[in-house]
Amino acid sequence: MAGNQQEIKKAGEQETHEYDVVVVGSGCAGMAAAVTAGHHGLTVLILEKEPRFGGTTARSGGWLWIPGTSLAKAWGIEESPDQARIYLRHEAGNSYDAARVDAFLSEGPKAVDFFTTKTALRFDMPLTFPDYHAEAPGGAQGGRSMVTRPFDAHELGAHIRDIGSPLPELTVFGMMLGSGKEIIHFMRATKSLASAFYVAKRLSRHAIDVMRHGRGMTLTNGNALAGRLAKSAFDLKIPLWLSSPVRELIVEDGAVRGAIVERDGKPVRVNARRGVVLACGGFPHDVKRRRAMFPHAGDGTAHVSPGPVGNTGDGLRLAEAAGGRIEDSLPNAAAWVPVSITERKDGSKGVMPHFIDRAKPGVIAVMRDGRRFANEGNSYHDFVQEMMKAARPGEEITAYLVCDHRALRKYGLGCVPPFPMPLRHHLATGYLKRGTTLAELADCAGIDPGGLAATIAEFNASAAEGRDPAFGKGSRAYNRYQGDGLHGPNPCIAPIKDGPFYAIKMVIGDLGTYAGIKTDAHARALDQHGRPIEGLYAAGNDMASIMGGNYPGAGITLGPALTFGYIAGKHIAGETAR
Repeated sequence: MAGNQQEIKKAGEQETHEYDVVVVGSGCAGMAAAVTAGHHGLTVLILEKEPRFGGTTARSGGWLWIPGTSLAKAWGIEESPDQARIYLRHEAGNSYDAARVDAFLSEGPKAVDFFTTKTALRFDMPLTFPDYHAEAPGGAQGGRSMVTRPFDAHELGAHIRDIGSPLPELTVFGMMLGSGKEIIHFMRATKSLASAFYVAKRLSRHAIDVMRHGRGMTLTNGNALAGRLAKSAFDLKIPLWLSSPVRELIVEDGAVRGAIVERDGKPVRVNARRGVVLACGGFPHDVKRRRAMFPHAGDGTAHVSPGPVGNTGDGLRLAEAAGGRIEDSLPNAAAWVPVSITERKDGSKGVMPHFIDRAKPGVIAVMRDGRRFANEGNSYHDFVQEMMKAARPGEEITAYLVCDHRALRKYGLGCVPPFPMPLRHHLATGYLKRGTTLAELADCAGIDPGGLAATIAEFNASAAEGRDPAFGKGSRAYNRYQGDGLHGPNPCIAPIKDGPFYAIKMVIGDLGTYAGIKTDAHARALDQHGRPIEGLYAAGNDMASIMGGNYPGAGITLGPALTFGYIAGKHIAGETAR
């Protein structure tokens, strides 16, 4: 394999560099493209505008949705690509893109095999993690969602200081928790001796790492994915320029030939002999595009994203300037998630995504009128769409999670941890509202007291029997997966009866944008006439989602990101038919 050497020369006063491939963005999609191209002998440069690498990936859950992998087959799960194709056609509806879906289903399993055999990337797959709409045509009870295996940060050497941090609201004492079994251990630490021992050992190891290194060294979830991909890139001697935003693409005779990069305050020309890959993380913090494409965002400011603040739509603007087309007709321009705004102990604001607390028994969601509006155990994307439908015109779109003391201390809620962790900080900041009675809680939270009382009474009438006639909470596989498997008869239902009572306000956020650069099955950016732009590729959240504006399962952003990064890298290297 050729070394990743570059040519540096002076063109007048402007510094110039030469590479085969230039990748803009250092998240999953960008790193996947870079590693794939580098493995095929091309010289590659990764550009990152932020001072740390990893992008949205570094603060994500680290799950990837890819059907038909060897990991699934190891569990004895054999499925035809047609089953997943039927599911994606159902999910995407009129926005179904047959060519790109076929490419994803064909190349996704190959990408997993490539990365797990040729690089530092490793995954674990639970036997049962249902699709979010497992009951729909083509849906599955498991075998499609996998999570990145924890990673020892020592393997990054000095680069560990440069990796993006996980979302603080999803850590415990700054420690990242692995998805699945590890979270269960922490939730059962006061009820199980085995879990208590596990938690004590994990906390002790983390404390020692912080004393020695200033941070935890066991990377999990998205931090592990970013770390493993970065290790793979560094093993190939691929350089990564931090704090180096791309200001414009170099276009010659209609073809993209490189980029002008701001580095150390000066413009630097980077020529790309074979191609430029845009993987800048989409536009969750681009107020102008939010105003145009997020119906709830008003002037663009009425939206909160837990994504990195640097994701401001750079890739989309660069593609447009080069003649690219933006796909903006999807029914949902982003992957929605309900979030709450918390105040950290240093006074800064934090954004907490509500993934699993909504499904727990003894927890419901109401609007300002005190009425329920959705199955709380459904996916975050579906839940937010119901929030939008239930909101009154002209009002802020907001909902409240409500529970009693027993549920709060058993499961926690939002940023509020379960027993024995204290509640004082969250009560003092107003993040957590509390009332001795339902009427007192309603008054404190700004919820209609009559509506809330009637809703709780109606809910409780059947909750003791584990039924929810109004919305069917616990009736779907995904509901039950996120509920409490030790609680019966319904893992998602329990009465709300023992005061004091609590509430947390939720607004609309996102996990990444769906609208993006229109591409073909090779990840090539397309122009206004549907023709590939020579030398320009897009992947990750810069690429228009293949999910058609829907959210079929855990990891439907990172699965395609890895796959289409792999597809782009192979195509640039000439490993697929052009």
